[in-house]
Amino acid sequence: MVFVVVLLSAIGLIAGPSLWVKHVLKKYSKELEGAPGTGGELALHLINKYRLDGVKVEQTEPGTDHYSPQEKRVRLSPYVYSGKSLTAIAVAAHEVGHALQYARNEKITQLRQAWTPLAANIQRIGTAVVMLAPIVLAILHVPHVALLTLVGGVLTMLAGAFVQLIILPMEWDASFNKAMPILVQGQYVPEVYQPVIRKILTAAALTYFAGALIQVLQLWRWLALLRGALR
Repeated sequence: MVFVVVLLSAIGLIAGPSLWVKHVLKKYSKELEGAPGTGGELALHLINKYRLDGVKVEQTEPGTDHYSPQEKRVRLSPYVYSGKSLTAIAVAAHEVGHALQYARNEKITQLRQAWTPLAANIQRIGTAVVMLAPIVLAILHVPHVALLTLVGGVLTMLAGAFVQLIILPMEWDASFNKAMPILVQGQYVPEVYQPVIRKILTAAALTYFAGALIQVLQLWRWLALLRGALR
């Protein structure tokens, strides 16, 4: 019984932030009366205002808002790109915040550029191990292939969680050192809505943190399997 309570508490702590992020973004996605433009139009306006040469705004798949530094693209999901809601305003400003980070070559972007490729390589290796292990077993009948599969799974999950945590400082900076000051000082949002904008920007910043916690849950499962295999 105690184990079940602990397990459910752990799942709640890990899944809770992700559910909260989705709840906040959806709650404030209703059209805002009197909004002068869409999220996409705001993003384009800010790009022009801060002279972010070469940066474009595009519509992307739902729930995949991001900035691509390689292609210089601010990509916004349909309800942000075409929406006139508080969520659309906040998320658009947040993604432009990332464009500002890269345009200014801030140290926080250098950290991501330095470590993300290594983590990505570890993920690829782990995935390859998981995929090839059954083939090796079938052809060569090598013992302990199950253990090899578990090691590959652990590497993949660990690298994934590491990438998510590296990105977290960038997300926080994009929300509160970029988007919030831009929206407040530029008077893009009436003062009455600013507490809500702060909540939405918190959710935007914690998107990757929530993803990291889910990766940790998956990693915990793989580690439990690995410990069982080593006994």
